[in-house]
Amino acid sequence: MEPDLSAGAAPGGPGSEATGGPVGVLRAAAPSAVRWESGLAVLVVAIMIFGAMVSPQFLTSGNFFNTGVTSGEIAIMALPMTLIVISGEIDLSVASTLGMSSALLGYLWGKHWPMLAIFVMVALLGIVAGLINGLLVTRVGLPSLAVTIGTLALYRGVALILLGPNTVSSFPAGYTNIGVLPIPHTQLPYNVAIFAVLAVIFGIVLHATATGRSIYAMGASPEAALFAGIRVKRIKTMLFVTSGLVCALAGVLWTFRLATAVQNNGYGLELDVVAVVLLGGISIFGGKGSMVGVVLAVIAFAGLQNALLLTNFNQEATGIVIGGLLLISVFAPNLVALRRAGLPRWAVLRRSHRTVLTRGSDPPEPPGASMAPERQADRPHRAKRHRDGP
Repeated sequence: MEPDLSAGAAPGGPGSEATGGPVGVLRAAAPSAVRWESGLAVLVVAIMIFGAMVSPQFLTSGNFFNTGVTSGEIAIMALPMTLIVISGEIDLSVASTLGMSSALLGYLWGKHWPMLAIFVMVALLGIVAGLINGLLVTRVGLPSLAVTIGTLALYRGVALILLGPNTVSSFPAGYTNIGVLPIPHTQLPYNVAIFAVLAVIFGIVLHATATGRSIYAMGASPEAALFAGIRVKRIKTMLFVTSGLVCALAGVLWTFRLATAVQNNGYGLELDVVAVVLLGGISIFGGKGSMVGVVLAVIAFAGLQNALLLTNFNQEATGIVIGGLLLISVFAPNLVALRRAGLPRWAVLRRSHRTVLTRGSDPPEPPGASMAPERQADRPHRAKRHRDGP
């Protein structure tokens, strides 16, 4: 049974900063996160300037509203994904969970269920989907990459069984307006407002609670986190369950925004979600990153896609942009670490090379050549006394 971590380790104990516990891991990762966030802020400004240059419509309130509407579900799903990746795992079934929830919503509405009961069933479905992922990873011991690739296909199959080729689009206008109209007396879409609230909640959990410190510690070293008293399996399972529930919510918002439930809703969005999370500075190896970086990445990602759309960029080629962002997000944070790791070895080789060039082919110094002259002169007498005795 795994030990518990109720309020962090005691000072000087296995969870303390001095021994590299959760607090130490969090503080050690802070400087690099701040640097990455600063770069993201510069990137956001650059995208704003680029968008304003390519289209006069880019900086209008209407365009901002449309950008938020089309990117809200991706941003919402990126929040639980952030915690999962920091913990050292990944969930590639997020978009399939969205599609399965959308299909269940349409199926039950077609059966004339009341909407409140449908919401409850969709939430339960998301919880079960996340629980399956969590148990397979933590209890069975399977890698999360393989598990969630499998459930990606599994949940898509469930959506296909629920709806098949059918389309449900008879939802009440009071619900479908949520996806296309702003909050009254504002220009803020509902999904963006939900994202903002969830981002604050997830940020507090990650950066201001013992659970958040435990998540960082698990990503840095699962074995050390276990010995520090962290319930690794329980926390990771809860992260997958939370991801399933949030993605089910995103599926409801997606359905109402399009006013349509089909079995392939949200198809391929998992790549966008992963791109946003990694662009936010979350290390694919776990243990690093911040919620502020992810929020900035959401703004940069949505702004870049919208700017390309306004320039009549070939939408079928947006995968090039997303793939490029993924490669940059994985390679750039590790470039500095690789340079730092390689510098000491290169310095040693360089010093050795200089020593060889300086000495050239001079004969090696005889033993004792580096001794002081008076000690060299005294060496035969000491040897003689050693042979003849005192």
